[in-house]
Amino acid sequence: METHDVLRLAQPPLKRFAPGALLGLASALCAVALLATAAYLITKAAEQPPILYLGMAMVGVRAFALGRAGFRYADRLASHDAAFRTLRDLRVGVFERLVPLAPDGLAGTRRGDLLSRLVGDVDELQNLPLRVVSPLVISGSVAVLSVVTVTLILPAAGLALALTLLMAFALGTWAQTRVAGRAERGLAPLRGAFTDRVIDLLASLDVLIAYGALEERLAGLDEADRRLTAAVTRQSVGVGVTSAVTLLLAGIASVLALVLGIPALGQGDLNGPALAVVVLVPLAVFEVVGMVPLALGAWRQVRSSAERVASAVPDARPAEIPADVPGIGTDRPAGVSLPGPAILELVNVSARWPNAAVDALENVSFTVSAGDRILIEGPSGSGKTTLAHVLVRFLEHSGEYRLGGVDVHSLAPDEVRRIVGLNEQTPYLFDDSIRQNLLFARDTATDADLEAVLQRVGLADWTRSRGGLDAPVGERGALVSGGQAQRLALARSLLADFPVLVLDEPTANVDPEFADSLIRDILDAAAGDFDSRAVIVISHTPVPADLISQRIRLKARVRREAGETGRPAGDARGSTGPGRP
Repeated sequence: METHDVLRLAQPPLKRFAPGALLGLASALCAVALLATAAYLITKAAEQPPILYLGMAMVGVRAFALGRAGFRYADRLASHDAAFRTLRDLRVGVFERLVPLAPDGLAGTRRGDLLSRLVGDVDELQNLPLRVVSPLVISGSVAVLSVVTVTLILPAAGLALALTLLMAFALGTWAQTRVAGRAERGLAPLRGAFTDRVIDLLASLDVLIAYGALEERLAGLDEADRRLTAAVTRQSVGVGVTSAVTLLLAGIASVLALVLGIPALGQGDLNGPALAVVVLVPLAVFEVVGMVPLALGAWRQVRSSAERVASAVPDARPAEIPADVPGIGTDRPAGVSLPGPAILELVNVSARWPNAAVDALENVSFTVSAGDRILIEGPSGSGKTTLAHVLVRFLEHSGEYRLGGVDVHSLAPDEVRRIVGLNEQTPYLFDDSIRQNLLFARDTATDADLEAVLQRVGLADWTRSRGGLDAPVGERGALVSGGQAQRLALARSLLADFPVLVLDEPTANVDPEFADSLIRDILDAAAGDFDSRAVIVISHTPVPADLISQRIRLKARVRREAGETGRPAGDARGSTGPGRP
């Protein structure tokens, strides 16, 4: 995704953008006209003419005052509505591009930085129409119309106004760029770095306290905050300097108009009310045109955020990430009938992680039939997790991988995940109730269904002791133990009713003395209907022989050459276990 694509998506279409811009222009013109009409009315009234000569000016002052506020309010409604609607479409578009890459295609992106890009940087893009395009259009139009109007009254004053406006634009832009240019371009990355440090600190707070490393991380967070604060301060200084330059030139424009207007007044070429208009109009015009240098500063921030959003979405899908299959919907294609004699077949399957130089999994072959309990074992780094991600199509592979006799390359990845479910080593639990953590697996499930599945995984009594289904589990499952988290994840999988269930290191976060009982309970619950669901257990710790029907051993592969990078791979050989209990 290119930066100009993000900017194009961030700018509302003309049909949506035009109403707000026209209303903003009307408000700005009313502001200038209000000051001009008020100046004319005051000076004309000083001549004590009949009240009839002041009637139109009095009505004009009231109309322009009401119009300035009314059009401004309508402008904010219309322009923000257009910006927010476009922002909604942009945010959805970014997520639609990211979701097919998740999780393995985004593994190299820091969590906090990615969050900052998807929230802060996307929000910053609303300023493209609000603080960049619209101010430039309005300021340019008001400047041209004001110069033309003053020129019609006094040509010399019109020329002086045009020159001072150009000087204000040039000097204001130079001052803004000189003082705050670097800070404005660096704000988005600095916010991302700060957010990343905050999330990293909060997520690992208990570990940092336990190992006495909290002070060091707090010092790093303080340094990130100091850099961000310095950038924001420098940006504010730039805004102040730009405003000072604009006000100075506004005063100079009014003085020049007065100097040029007094001789014209003495010669009879200009009357008193017209002189007041010529002198005071620049003050209102510069108030509007002063937005131009600030708009250029906002442009630098918007472009920086657009670059970060674009860089979060790769230009091309990595070869290691499966692609969607055109024309395949969510319904299972004809020919896939599950369960069948052979639910899942792998033949010489190899895979590697994105940006890795070597395969992390090599030449794995085995067959899974209905009701099988298969143990995938091997040392750390032998490719067990890689295999799990291949099975659910998070990673692309070479070789043959078939479900129900159908090659998975002809199926949409989401369809494969309807058949093969994965319980990860550290299952994710949402910061919500037990009920909500289960319902997203099957949103039509009743409380009775949820209680039944909790009973099946051995959490019924625990749930009741916590207060029922509405009991919270805490952020990322902070209020539950590792074994309880695994059981809740298993309950979700049972609700989803996967024909093939992959359990990746289900006892990794459990005390050793409870590991055997947990794996036994999990396998009994997962394969309760033994003749239908197949269960694949991935573990580097021993699993009781009576719980499995087949063992597959992955062996760590030695790197071929020095300097090669990538996770180590493994080969696999299937062996029949002691038989089904």
